[in-house]
Amino acid sequence: MSVAAEAKPGREGAAQSRPRLVLASASPRRLDLLAQVGIHPAAVAPADVDETPRPRELPRPYAQRLAHAKAEAAAARDPEAFVLAADTVVAAGRRILGKPRDAKEAERFLSLLSGRRHRVITAVALASGGSIRVRAVETAVRFKRLSDAEIRDYLASSEWQGKAGGYAIQGRAAAFVPWIGGSYTNVVGLPLTETLGLLHGAGLPLPGRGA
Repeated sequence: MSVAAEAKPGREGAAQSRPRLVLASASPRRLDLLAQVGIHPAAVAPADVDETPRPRELPRPYAQRLAHAKAEAAAARDPEAFVLAADTVVAAGRRILGKPRDAKEAERFLSLLSGRRHRVITAVALASGGSIRVRAVETAVRFKRLSDAEIRDYLASSEWQGKAGGYAIQGRAAAFVPWIGGSYTNVVGLPLTETLGLLHGAGLPLPGRGA
């Protein structure tokens, strides 16, 4: 069984429709991760929210605030659906590394991460039945020391675009990472174990778990 596109009423009428899951994210990686475990949202409806960090805001509260805001905005458009939203940030100490605005900022991010550990935090929010549940998952990631040539080649690939921290662990940047501590899918953009737990706890039928 999979959570599929919006169910069409059968002989029993609309009351027998399967619950609808809406993904409030434009990230193809999150859609792919859900598909990997048999979950296919009925719709993809990204929420446009201001992602500017507040003064002295720390990475984890920042990710939680944005995930909550995205779920809230998308749920307002479709209050009957289960709405799943997420936000991923890379944290170098207390510093928030979001999506680089340009190649120069991506270069600064990669130079900062070179040869050191950092944290990847994804906050997952689920809106259903008028409430929003949020869970944050953190993974430690260590980069090897990057040469100037490696940084230049990575920037030329354009893989950094639209990626928190300026890199994609599931792509060429896998060569930069000798060690992680925690959830790999969290670094990609959606911690699957915790996300499935949220969905199941809210009553959404899931593959292999039933209602």
